[in-house]
Amino acid sequence: MISYKNSLYQLKKSRLKIDDEIIKNNNCLNRVSSINVFTKMNNPAEDNAAFDGFAINSDDTKYLNSKKSKLFKILGIVAAGDRPFKKKIKKFETVEIMTGGVIPKGLNTIIPIEQIIFYPNKKNPRSILIDKKIKKFQHVRFKGSDFKRNDLIIKKGTILNPSHILLLKTLGIKSIKVKKTPNILFFSTGNEITDKSRISNWQVRNSNSHYVNSLSKSFLYNYKDGGILRDKDANLFSQKIKKMLNSKIDIIVTSGAVSAGKFDYIPDVVKKFKLSNYFKGVAIRPGKPILFAKIKGKQKAIFGLPGNPISSAACLRFFVYPYLLESLGIKKEKSFKGILKNDFIKKVNFTRFIKSKINTTKNGKIEVEILKGQESFRIKSFNKSNIWTLLPSGKSKFKKGNVVDCFFLNYSNKIF
Repeated sequence: MISYKNSLYQLKKSRLKIDDEIIKNNNCLNRVSSINVFTKMNNPAEDNAAFDGFAINSDDTKYLNSKKSKLFKILGIVAAGDRPFKKKIKKFETVEIMTGGVIPKGLNTIIPIEQIIFYPNKKNPRSILIDKKIKKFQHVRFKGSDFKRNDLIIKKGTILNPSHILLLKTLGIKSIKVKKTPNILFFSTGNEITDKSRISNWQVRNSNSHYVNSLSKSFLYNYKDGGILRDKDANLFSQKIKKMLNSKIDIIVTSGAVSAGKFDYIPDVVKKFKLSNYFKGVAIRPGKPILFAKIKGKQKAIFGLPGNPISSAACLRFFVYPYLLESLGIKKEKSFKGILKNDFIKKVNFTRFIKSKINTTKNGKIEVEILKGQESFRIKSFNKSNIWTLLPSGKSKFKKGNVVDCFFLNYSNKIF
């Protein structure tokens, strides 16, 4: 049995090489950028108005005051989307401008519409009256003030979210090179597992497969249901692995049949294949019997998760997901910190994944409550939880007030 830290090292060493593909920007949600992306244009593309009003040259107001006012002749109007104003602008002339309109050459500041005094009147304006010095660059959005040409806008290894789609659309980047989405083939195991809604007392509903499927979008994989492997299906499982070697499946994940029971055949079947890396059993709870194998000479891997729902969920979160991040070239996920609300004792040499709940205090601190019912079969406490708390090996007693590492249940900390 190895430590959790060692298991993560083994996963990193055995990461898959995932190919790239080019996709359109509106299809890139939850994909991973394969390259650094640079903008080819300035944003804004030109100096434009941040306010509805009148554009003038501030130098023309240098000597104006309440005793010395001046009329500025209105030459025309510029709206957002209009072509640049072409007419040559002389001293003491102005152009009405709408928010987003390109500021005419020779003008450099905007007077808001609410401050304008029209002449001869508002209904029939020919000029505006200015009786004070106007500061330069009022209400001006400068060319390239958001992004300049050749700015780095998306780093390699970034998980693309809706704000990136907005960014790509705004800057006219139609396509982006991303990592292909890994394909996971999932098998439930055991004679007791059933897909029926009405079951006998000795049967168990096939919930793990639905949980793994539900996480596929936020945890960056395509899910394929392989069905249920029965206690007599060792040879069938071996055939499934052989078929996987020449398919588009990247990872096989199983749930159950990895412990030391008579019908726990997953480890024996997996070890018959040529492997470049293998471990079975990690000093963790829940999920101690977990198995990992990398097929030698192939970009294929196998995870054997324990069958209890919470063991399976914990191993998916803290083994399969970190492996996907490594394979996709994403930086290691970092925990966020919380303050323990209650005491907890565990075995010193084990890493524990604890069903917990966070709340914020009135002064903004994050409090972590370790919930009752930590056994791997108990779903009630998992349903009440909103985070996993990771308690590392090397320490047994965790007291109220200790700072602990927290991870969200069903989506990555990396989106924050």
